[in-house]
Amino acid sequence: MVDMASKIKELMHKPEQIRNIGTVAHIDHGKTTFSDNLLAGAGMMSEELAGKQLFMDFDKQEQERGITIWSANASMIHDYEGKDYLINLIDTPGHVDFGGDVTRAMRAVDGVIVIACAVEGVMPQTETVLRQCLKERAKPILFINKVDRLIRELKLNPEAMQARFQKIITEVNILIQKYAEEEYKDKWMVNVSDGSVTFGSAYRNWAISVPFMKKTGITFKDIIDLTNEDKDKELAKKAPLYKIMLDMIIKHLPSPDIAQKYRIPKIWHGDLDSEIGKSMQNVDSNGHLAAVITKMVPDPHAGFVSTARIFSGKISKGQVVHLIGQHKNQRVQQVSVYEGPRRIQVDEVMAGNIVGIVGLSDAFSGETICETDYIIEPFEQIKHIFEPVVTKAIEPKDPRDLTKLINFLRKVGREDTTISVKINEETGEYLVSGLGELHLDTKIERKLKEMEIPIEASPPIVVYRETIAKRSGQIEGKSPNKHNKFYFIVEPLDEKILEAMKNNEIPSEADFKKKQLELQKKLLDLGMSNDDVKSIQLIYNKNILMDKTKGIQYLNETMEMIKDAFKGVMDEGPLARESCIGIKAILVDAELHEDAIHRGPGQVLPAIRYAISVGMLNADPVILEPKQIIRIDVPSEIMGGAIKEIQNRRGQVLDMSEERGTTIIRAKIPVSEMFGFNSTLKSATEGKGFYSLIDVIFERLPKDLQNKTIIKIRKRKGLSEQIPKIE
Repeated sequence: MVDMASKIKELMHKPEQIRNIGTVAHIDHGKTTFSDNLLAGAGMMSEELAGKQLFMDFDKQEQERGITIWSANASMIHDYEGKDYLINLIDTPGHVDFGGDVTRAMRAVDGVIVIACAVEGVMPQTETVLRQCLKERAKPILFINKVDRLIRELKLNPEAMQARFQKIITEVNILIQKYAEEEYKDKWMVNVSDGSVTFGSAYRNWAISVPFMKKTGITFKDIIDLTNEDKDKELAKKAPLYKIMLDMIIKHLPSPDIAQKYRIPKIWHGDLDSEIGKSMQNVDSNGHLAAVITKMVPDPHAGFVSTARIFSGKISKGQVVHLIGQHKNQRVQQVSVYEGPRRIQVDEVMAGNIVGIVGLSDAFSGETICETDYIIEPFEQIKHIFEPVVTKAIEPKDPRDLTKLINFLRKVGREDTTISVKINEETGEYLVSGLGELHLDTKIERKLKEMEIPIEASPPIVVYRETIAKRSGQIEGKSPNKHNKFYFIVEPLDEKILEAMKNNEIPSEADFKKKQLELQKKLLDLGMSNDDVKSIQLIYNKNILMDKTKGIQYLNETMEMIKDAFKGVMDEGPLARESCIGIKAILVDAELHEDAIHRGPGQVLPAIRYAISVGMLNADPVILEPKQIIRIDVPSEIMGGAIKEIQNRRGQVLDMSEERGTTIIRAKIPVSEMFGFNSTLKSATEGKGFYSLIDVIFERLPKDLQNKTIIKIRKRKGLSEQIPKIE
């Protein structure tokens, strides 16, 4: 073991010999089995067990359910063309409910292996994970898995197999064209001839690529013959998966010194020509510290272990570091590198590496770490592409468990930032929101059961959004002492800009205290006028606050309070106290008292809240409901049951296609109608239909349901059941 540890320590100093990579795929396409193979090849587990042990699924729930829920880290050494390389691997979950873990892992890696099942092909979650990795500028390569099933079960001949592969490769490249930024669209396409695509079977431990076939003379016919003769072991010796894949990783995926040059401008919005900007782009271990935490894992002995990617400087045992989001200093107690579930302790880890840190008990996923006396601009927030749309209210059965419950929810919120935890002040309930029922079940309810904290959980609650359909008139908001007046107009945000926020092309949150030149340019490109761009004060949660007043005295001193009041209304809209989206609030005039004591928060906040809320009620307010766009795969002869199930739930079939006796249905169903969908779909299709999530969108609630829904939400929140209207 000493040898492995000392090798890692040695290679850590050579960024050009490091690869930080992740595996991404649709659920059950074989990521964890694949990762086992790489670890076995690197001598970390027995080759006999590779593909059977699921070494990277070290959580009890993962082993029971047979799925990966948390992303796992491991580092390994591989010799390529006579030179040793350090490969830091993150195995990520494939189930859509744990997509947040994939998003966070993408920040830590520079390249990914997209794994696609040869039988199922490109599935919805393959698209989602590709979208996530391209958003973080992580370069993809492709491994087509389960090829043995094409030979054994489907008995395809070489021509039919090649057509199959071609279809999968084309679909992956279409997605790269669709989601990659302009300069990477063509550069990052995968192709068979250069070896950025391989084929194989992770379960049977073999893989093959065109360059390897040319080098060794192995042909597709040999593979089919050996598989049909059950000589899998012989095949795995001739074409070992780990060797071919690790070679491919080193050849086709970038090292930190190459990747950080183009990734830093994307994930960090500070000044690239500053000292720290240059240091990160050059992976300078002697520069100031800049690192980002991508994962928090509770450890019974160490409290929390934070996984971080270091972009500049180094992290050493005993060092005191600064957590930017928490405005806190904390001492690093231990520094380690990963080796499956084991951590090898080291004294320090350099830029360009993925590290395990003990001691940062107040950190959270996405936190930026720097030196205490050299505070840097924080990294871009790690945003998942889907928002939490399902909420449950939970409370302990025994009031004495309340402290335990609060501590547990705080911990979960730090580990998984796609789970949001809020306290409803009026009812004292704890509201937890996640990406779906399974998400809340595994990360909250099952864990509480294991900790023996009995809870009462409400049925799932759907999260709605509030918006407006037209421009309001000018509304006056007066302060309680009548000395301050604010005049607002509220109107819907331009569709193009809202769309760009949804696609993360422009941030959905930004404070315009300092010059945001790149963002301003993007807004101008999207058709916003120069005047409008200059008047923006704040972008918050896909809403914009503008100040179009001219020369009003004392307004600067009041602006922070105006922003706070605007945020308050955007968090809890006037109709049902649900958060707002797509609102542009424009301050057009104001009168302010000359004495600061008469324009404090107690005067300004109520006036602004009133003006914006009434403005929204004046502008044809509407409720948006979340809908899931899903794909259902079902044998063609029983697809009627699936279609009926969609129609019974206010759903809409978007399109249908057929492939080898299986009908693929794309449908759109309101989240409020999705509860229990999995089990009813199974019973409607004799257990043979299954669905997966493609996207979550918000659409206008039908007119006839709007008032009913508002009253239901208001009742649940303990508000009066009277729907607010303009006086």
